[in-house]
Amino acid sequence: MAILVQKFGGTSVANAEKIRRAAKRVIKAVENGYSVVVVASARGQQTDELIADAFELNPNPPKREMDQLLSTGEQQTVSLFAMALDAAGYPAISFTGGQVQMLTDNVHTKARIKSIGAERIKKQLDEGKVVLVAGFQGVDDDGNITTLGRGGSDTTAVALAAAVGAKECEIYTDVDGIYTTDPRIFKEAVKLEQISYDEILEMASLGAGVMHSRSIEFGKKYNVKIHVRSSIEEKEGTIIMHEVPQMEGVAVTGATVQQDMAKIDLVNIDNKPGNAAKVFASLAKAKVVVNDIMQTEVSSKKANLSFLIGISDLTSAKEAAEQMKEEVNCESIFVREDIAEISVVGVGMRTHYGVAERMFGALAKAKVNIDSITTSEIRISCVVNKDQAEEALKVVSVAFELDKAPKERTK
Repeated sequence: MAILVQKFGGTSVANAEKIRRAAKRVIKAVENGYSVVVVASARGQQTDELIADAFELNPNPPKREMDQLLSTGEQQTVSLFAMALDAAGYPAISFTGGQVQMLTDNVHTKARIKSIGAERIKKQLDEGKVVLVAGFQGVDDDGNITTLGRGGSDTTAVALAAAVGAKECEIYTDVDGIYTTDPRIFKEAVKLEQISYDEILEMASLGAGVMHSRSIEFGKKYNVKIHVRSSIEEKEGTIIMHEVPQMEGVAVTGATVQQDMAKIDLVNIDNKPGNAAKVFASLAKAKVVVNDIMQTEVSSKKANLSFLIGISDLTSAKEAAEQMKEEVNCESIFVREDIAEISVVGVGMRTHYGVAERMFGALAKAKVNIDSITTSEIRISCVVNKDQAEEALKVVSVAFELDKAPKERTK
C-alpha cells in the first residue's frame, strides 16, 4: 500500500473537536487505500504556555531541560489523536521522536536530524495501524531529548516521508495553500497550484511564513512531494515539487515583503583581502543571521560593506560591527531601522528578460525610492522605506499580474 504522511499544526488540533476533525482526514485517507503516518504539533498555544512556565521559574532555563519540557506538548497531542482514531474504530499507535529513532545532533533547542529508523513505523503500518509520531523532537546519541527549533514539526513530517518512501506529504495548516503574495496586503493574490522547491525556499527566506525552509530543504534533497492544504476546507492546496517546464512560462511566480529588517553600512573600510571575512566571522560569533550582503569599491584602497539583518539581531550586530571598526579601519557605521525588503521570485527569470526593468519601473511610477538591490538567479530584492513597503508590494504585484494564475498571465 502507498504511504501518505499527514502533518497537523497546533491550530488544527487545538481541542477535542478539532482533533476529531483531523482524525476524519486520516480516516478518509485510510479508506482511500493509504497507509497513513501522522505528525502533529503541540495543541494551540501549549508550547508558549510551557515556555512561560519555564521562565517564571528560571529566567535562564537550561536548554536541555527546555527540550525535555517542550517535547511533552507534541507527545500529548499524538496520544490524544490515537485515542480519537481508536474510538472511531481505526487502530492507531503513537510514538515519540526517540521511539522511532529520530536521531539528531546534540544542539539543544535547534537540533538537526542525522538519521531516522523507519523499521518500527513500517512494521506497525504492515499490521494495519495508523502511526502517529510526535513532531518537533528527536534524541541525540546519548538518549537526550532534543527539539528541532522553528518549523520543527514540518521538518519531522517531510523527513519521515523521505524515510518511509511516502507518495506524498500533506501539510495541513490554517491557510489553504501558498499564494502569489501576501493576501492580507494584496487582496487580489491568488493561490498557486504548484511551486518549485527553489522558489518556495527563496520566498520562505524572504518572509513568506507558510512553511519553514528546513522542511523544504529536506523535500528537495529527497524528492518528497509536499502538499500544503487547509485543515478546515476540503479542497486542493499547493503542490511543492521539482520545477517542470511550464513553470518557466512566467517570469515571476510570487512576491514577498519583509518589514522587520535593518541595514548596517560599514563606510570606507580598507579594501583588502580578508576584511569582509573578519566582519562576518565577528557576526557569526555573535550568532547574527545575515540576509543580503552588498560591497561597493569606492577606490583601490577603500570600499563600503553593507548587509541586511532581522531587527531582532540589531543590537548584537551593532556591537559586533563596533568591535571590528578599528580592525578593518572603518570610517563610520551607518544604521537604518526604517527599511523593508520587497522581492520577486520565479524560476522563469532564468529564461525571461526585462524583469528588473518592470519591477524598477513599477516602483518608480509609485515614487518608491530604492535604497539597494540584490539578486540571485531566480530572485530580485529591493530595500525600500518601511512606510512605503505595502504600497511597493501592491504595485509590484500588479506589474507582474499576481492577481492571476500563472497560466492566465500574458507573456
